[in-house]
Amino acid sequence: MGGNGRERLTADLSVESRRYMASYALFNQAVADHLKLHPTDLQCLNLLSLEEGPVTTGRIAELTGLTTGSATRLVDRLERAGYVVRERDAADRRRVLVATVPEKLAEFGRMWDRLGAGWYTLFEGLDDAELVLIIGHMRRTVEFTGKQIARLRSGALDTPR
Repeated sequence: MGGNGRERLTADLSVESRRYMASYALFNQAVADHLKLHPTDLQCLNLLSLEEGPVTTGRIAELTGLTTGSATRLVDRLERAGYVVRERDAADRRRVLVATVPEKLAEFGRMWDRLGAGWYTLFEGLDDAELVLIIGHMRRTVEFTGKQIARLRSGALDTPR
């Protein structure tokens, strides 16, 4: 494929990526509204469900890119909503850990299951190599996005990368 074909493909990719990101942001907002949560709180809950166990508020700040003060307020909101509890670390009683409430997380999971019932059918016609390609793209996008978030927060937006 020549330069024009490649340029058209990358332009199409740019347009569809923007539609995809906007669609996901709007979906996230709708789910958060349904649960009466802030969209950032919803994504924090999502990230906490991927952790292996209770985490510190500092870890929540790392996961979300928030300051520790903002992460503390986020935990306060999730605690009021019943999704998390604070507990003392058994190994170091000075540390406070944030743990998800299993029943609320299960409720959250059931809602995702109902919303995502058709998710796997989107991939039925794809072979393993195509799935590996999509997974690789998603991983690279997550890494790239993390770098761009750090760049925006550091004020280095005007620095070419």
